[in-house]
Amino acid sequence: MVSTREDRVVNAVVYTALVLVGVISVFPLLFVVSASLTPYSEILRNGGYVVIPRSITLDAYQQLLSEPKIPRALMVTTFITVVGTALNMVLSVLMAYPLSRKDLPGRSFFLLAILFTMLFNAGIIPTYLVVKATGLLDTVWAMIIPNAIWVFNVLVLKTFFERLPDEIVDSARIDGAGEFTILLRIILPLSTPVLLTIGLFYAVGHWNEFLQAVLYVRVEELQPLQVVVRELLTRSQSAENIDTALPTVTLQMAAIVIAAIPMIVVYPFIQKHFQKGVMLGSIKG
Repeated sequence: MVSTREDRVVNAVVYTALVLVGVISVFPLLFVVSASLTPYSEILRNGGYVVIPRSITLDAYQQLLSEPKIPRALMVTTFITVVGTALNMVLSVLMAYPLSRKDLPGRSFFLLAILFTMLFNAGIIPTYLVVKATGLLDTVWAMIIPNAIWVFNVLVLKTFFERLPDEIVDSARIDGAGEFTILLRIILPLSTPVLLTIGLFYAVGHWNEFLQAVLYVRVEELQPLQVVVRELLTRSQSAENIDTALPTVTLQMAAIVIAAIPMIVVYPFIQKHFQKGVMLGSIKG
């Protein structure tokens, strides 16, 4: 197929735009990584901006990891991410699968009920009172239980389950399979793309947990990584800490890299399934 001049012009414009968007997207990441590996003296000589460091040092990472707050915060965040994501997935699947069955009694009522929670919520103060009344304050579960189910993700799962052929479920029922057997052995294996997509949504949300930790957790030992990173980023703005060694720009950038790198490492392995899950589980009006 011969491309016309107009096609070549359009392709050139598209490729140029993609390159520009790529550069704009990569530059902040490159700056953060470079600044985390650059001695602070070199950053000062370059006016605070270093893209390609002339010399590399790991002192910032060593100093951060030597602080008791960072490893402890990493453990807390890892626990929240693993346990929270597992709980999210179990509850979301158990809610989405029945809602995807058209013969469920009261299905319309339950759908309206969960949609109502997307449009209206109690607000910060009533939610805080509920968390306090249930004894979750100053516990790691205060960062997991309040967001145990995300309604949007449930709707995505429900839509995906509805698109699976009914003949598969009917044939399994004829063979004597129960609902849990159908769910575990038929529905879930066929739903790998959307499950990985929803799991990534949940995992990223838990890994970046900040607001609930600030609202519900006052115990320093239970602070997640993002709260500790924020403390490092804002400490240098305090006049009383201006002469201390921690944090400098190098340490701040190193803290950002430590907080972001787990999600960056995990994403390439599930990128294919993530893209497919987003398309297959999309919600139609």
